[in-house]
Amino acid sequence: MGSLKSEDEFEVIGEECKEPILYVNGIRRLLPDGLAHLTLLEYLRDIGLTGTKLGCGEGGCGACTVMVSYFDKKMKKCVHCAINACLAPLYSVEGMHVITVEGVGNRRHGLHPVQESLARSHGSQCGFCTPGFVMSVYALLRSSETPPSEEQIEESLAGNLCRCTGYRPIVDAFQVFAKTNDTVYTDRFSLSLQGGEFICPSTGNPCSCGSKTVSDKDASKQSMACSDKYRPLSHSDIDGSMYTDKELIFPPELLLRNLTYLNLSGSGGLKWYRPLKLQHVLELKSKHPDAKLIIGNSEVGIEMRLKRIQYKVLISVTHVPELNILSMKDDGLEIGAAVRLSELSKFFRKVTAERAAYETSSCKAFIEQIKWFAGTQIKNVASVGGNICTASPISDLNPLWMAAGAKFRIIDCKGNIRTTLAENFFLGYRKVDLASGEILLSIFLPWTRPFEYVKEFKQAHRRDDDIAIVNAGMRVHLEENGEKWVVSDASIVYGGVAPLSLFASNTKDFLIGKSWNQELLQGALKVLEKDISLKENAPGGMVEFRKSLTLSFFFKFFLWVSHQMDGNKSFTQRVPLSHLSAVQTFHRPSVIGSQDYEIRKHGTAVGAPEIHLSSRLQVTGEAEYTDDTPMPPNGLHAALVLSRKPHARILSIDDSGAKSSPGFAGLFLAKDIPGDNHIGPVIADEELFASEFVTCVGQIIGVVVADTHENAKLAAGKVHVEYEELPAILSIQDALKSNSFHPNTERCLRKGDVELFFHTGQYDKIIEGEVQVGGQEHFYLEPQGSLVWTTDGGNEVHMISSTQAPQKHQKYVSHVLNLPMSKVVCKTKRIGGGFGGKETRSAVIAAVASVPSYLLNRPVKITLDRDIDMMISGQRHSFLGKYKVGFTNDGKVLALDLEIYNNAGNSLDLSHSILERAMFHSDNVYEIPNIRIRGLVCFTNFPSHTAFRGFGGPQGMLIAENWIQRVATELKKSPEEIREINFQSEGSVLHYGQQLQHCTLARLWNELKSSCNLLKAREEVDQFNLHNRWKKRGIAMIPTKFGISFTTKFLNQAGALVQVYTDGTVLVTHGGVEMGQGLHTKVAQIAASSFNIPLSSVFISETSTDKVPNASPTAASASSDMYGAAVLDACEQIKARMEPITSRHNFSSFAELANACYMERIDLSAHGFYITPDIGFDWETGKGEPFRYFTYGAAFAEVEIDTLTGDFHTRTANIFLDLGYSLNPAIDVGQVEGAFIQGLGWVALEELKWGDAAHKWIPPGCLYTCGPGSYKIPSYE
Repeated sequence: MGSLKSEDEFEVIGEECKEPILYVNGIRRLLPDGLAHLTLLEYLRDIGLTGTKLGCGEGGCGACTVMVSYFDKKMKKCVHCAINACLAPLYSVEGMHVITVEGVGNRRHGLHPVQESLARSHGSQCGFCTPGFVMSVYALLRSSETPPSEEQIEESLAGNLCRCTGYRPIVDAFQVFAKTNDTVYTDRFSLSLQGGEFICPSTGNPCSCGSKTVSDKDASKQSMACSDKYRPLSHSDIDGSMYTDKELIFPPELLLRNLTYLNLSGSGGLKWYRPLKLQHVLELKSKHPDAKLIIGNSEVGIEMRLKRIQYKVLISVTHVPELNILSMKDDGLEIGAAVRLSELSKFFRKVTAERAAYETSSCKAFIEQIKWFAGTQIKNVASVGGNICTASPISDLNPLWMAAGAKFRIIDCKGNIRTTLAENFFLGYRKVDLASGEILLSIFLPWTRPFEYVKEFKQAHRRDDDIAIVNAGMRVHLEENGEKWVVSDASIVYGGVAPLSLFASNTKDFLIGKSWNQELLQGALKVLEKDISLKENAPGGMVEFRKSLTLSFFFKFFLWVSHQMDGNKSFTQRVPLSHLSAVQTFHRPSVIGSQDYEIRKHGTAVGAPEIHLSSRLQVTGEAEYTDDTPMPPNGLHAALVLSRKPHARILSIDDSGAKSSPGFAGLFLAKDIPGDNHIGPVIADEELFASEFVTCVGQIIGVVVADTHENAKLAAGKVHVEYEELPAILSIQDALKSNSFHPNTERCLRKGDVELFFHTGQYDKIIEGEVQVGGQEHFYLEPQGSLVWTTDGGNEVHMISSTQAPQKHQKYVSHVLNLPMSKVVCKTKRIGGGFGGKETRSAVIAAVASVPSYLLNRPVKITLDRDIDMMISGQRHSFLGKYKVGFTNDGKVLALDLEIYNNAGNSLDLSHSILERAMFHSDNVYEIPNIRIRGLVCFTNFPSHTAFRGFGGPQGMLIAENWIQRVATELKKSPEEIREINFQSEGSVLHYGQQLQHCTLARLWNELKSSCNLLKAREEVDQFNLHNRWKKRGIAMIPTKFGISFTTKFLNQAGALVQVYTDGTVLVTHGGVEMGQGLHTKVAQIAASSFNIPLSSVFISETSTDKVPNASPTAASASSDMYGAAVLDACEQIKARMEPITSRHNFSSFAELANACYMERIDLSAHGFYITPDIGFDWETGKGEPFRYFTYGAAFAEVEIDTLTGDFHTRTANIFLDLGYSLNPAIDVGQVEGAFIQGLGWVALEELKWGDAAHKWIPPGCLYTCGPGSYKIPSYE
């Protein structure tokens, strides 16, 4: 057991020696020495608690959320809070109680109401993020003395990301715990324990108040009906709020236990100290001047993990009383440097309630800024001092400390204290006024004076949990001077415009002594422009936008102060009513969603809105994903050796550093591959391991295996590659200039005669233009991963993979190992999201891991870190469209000439098929007599881009909607009018020869138009815009048509295996993969209805290449059609065999029938097969029927934008889709909502930043946005 202190320290510390312990889910665990390098997440997963997931490793996604509880002796109560386990050092929770999702509830002993509500509300799709959401809300409920408000519940979710659901069902599930909720529960959403007992939401105990049945009509409205909200059974200061009698209590031992000084170690010579007194901190700092003081580890953890910075000594100062001071004084507030941001926010709220309003202007600004600072998990651990001393140039709080006139108290190792103004503390990029022996002790924040105003500003890509693009803190003190109000003091400070928080000193000098009026405003803006200087290639880019934000913030500040002063005598600078929208604080509107669909049940299950079959496993953390699979004995972990150049010749590879690295077991390069190094889903145009040339940053050169994941990464980083750099192509424009295209990818589709049309001038107007459509990261929550092992001495290879295409894994691995496919098996139980990103690129990862596994005859697991995954696995294709459109004065489009290019990256992958689908969808829903569409696939020096939801279709449609909008602008008509007069209809012949049948577009469009009352909505928007100068609203209605089928004909086939057992249960295996889209649930519903048995009698375990061979990828929105039909085929075969027995006897149950058939030696297993009929396309003629049918959709949205900052939010969205008769309408609604939010992210929020001509501050070919810190997908808000 590790010592708590060395002998020479014992006298100094003078504290009782105890073993380091931790309680996990009520179980006491000793913490041995030597684990200081571990995070809490790594420890939990190592002891088998895999419900807590690794999504990003930087505290940005919330998948790793757990609850920690500790006894605060000062407050004499327990504190329960949610934290990110991926950032928390293991020893930081010593002496605490950690509850993971497994400790909340499970299927065997009963689900907790939080879990049950989420499962019942369809709030879990792929399920990978689900445990994190459960734990965030669970921690909130346990820590709340009374039921939380809706706003508190929503704020608790700010640190959790979901890529599947669109958040609405998650919020619905948790709002039933809010104190304002008064909806009624029915048994449809009742809480039930094993055995089907109804659990009363009011008492948490079994009762009969929810026994009322619900009609399908009522059920279809999807309202969360409940007779009461959930109320806790009890609350105590120790255990918090308890919702069931099975809640884990706070361990009594920890109540009696005093914290002790810790002196522990970790790998690589890492030392971990936990002093309990300031004097001990100063002594340690004196002894270790380079030691890092940590509290939340939200910065140091990322530096050590992601930036590979090695710190040898870490001092945890969380429990030092002198650093945790929070006190009110006559002249202001004293705030200890170790105070957590969540505690600081509570303290500020208390202060503002108790003190005079004029004194707390600074406090209010901090409350608002902290609100949007980060997710709850980060704010629960991140400290004031840590944020200050990190000195980030985009710190949200440092500009406010500076503007508010805060003073920092600094103490040295000898106990000497000095004070410095916050504005003088920041010296340069991440440099502060601290000597090596000094630490920040506390912050003094003075009260504001009468007529002194402090205001915060921040603009980020996303409001919740995002780093700022630009932020600011501003303060002004006005004094009455005769008939004028004059500036007596001011501070204007910006973040995000310089290497440090920047004090606009010239602007301050200009302001002082001047009257607060329009003349001051105009003059200050001119001075500010010169005061804040941003160079064209400034890191972070967006230079013009950032410059405009500095001016907009000051303008908003001027209006806000003027508004605050309104009503004071002699103050004449009134703010016009139309300008008030510029100063109104953003208030998060509650998300309200309603779903309306028809239920058409067929048999026992088809058509019913059943919950996802795995939902109860997912909400309890019991659902297993690839990385949750226990590592077999003798297993190794793999890490990739990647190219650091976009285009270069490999001159040499030096592995000497790797070989001496701890735990190293081997490095494997191109020369080591037993089979063929060339791979590819369509053509083999890429190398598994680069042999002579690299053609992108992130190309795989080799793979290192070692005893742990961290050791493998460490060794891979020590492989040194020498390059000879070559010219790189880094954009579609570069490719066009250099004529850089993938071979044989030119495509053309024609209808009518475009050239003749434009030549003869049969049009009133022509427009020409270009559309650049950006890419998008998949951001599935579960990273790419595979576990590969051999059996029979390497005669067979097996793998468990996170993939949409197990057959591709089987094919790639057999190819690179030179094995027959019959000796390679790939299994996939479920994956944590795919969206196309795991269709082909995942197979590369599996093939890489298979090489060392096969050659060493040892199991190898590879799980990509989020930054590596994003860098190497490809994204949605960016496109360039060049169009020429001829149309009449009425708006009828007569001709479209379109050139379309996509950025494939350095290999073809699926880019050709993606281009083809974009060309198929380039008309969207519009009847155009003359069309010519030409397409080419560009070769660039980026990682190969790949499939993504829509597969090129959305890009083609977006280009079409761009020129539709331009036609409307040209003719001064509404875009909706232009759309309507150009709609296709029943019998329309498309530009590739297919005739539309069952076209419901016009009916669907008119229903949507009626439901959202388009004319009234437009009138209301116009009125709002008339009365608001700085905020504007806009509305739009967009139609879509999407073809269903793989455009490559042979992929439209599906197989399934159905097995009936003598107890009447059915096991179904098919070739499709469950990735959250509910495929297994729908297929099971089909089997249940076919056999006329309950859905609970049907089970689907996994997808496996040794059960169903040659399966197509789960993609193209075709899987439920194809695999459902294949399963139905197998079921019908079995029923036909059963028919003679059925006709002779009357069986009381399916089990009796199955057993009777078995006794008669009837085969109860069948292989089903399905091919999509009547499809095919010939690119030689450019004609055919590539799609079996089309789905039609239309959406209406209203958006509000702040014209000063670009800040926006979607006020409302209505979506109508015609999907035929749904197999499961609840699951389909979930898919629609999730896809809408993902699409919203693509067009309005998410931005990939590569090192190219537009981002010269990024190294060429490198991806800057490679994690949730820099790449923002939509959050709940």
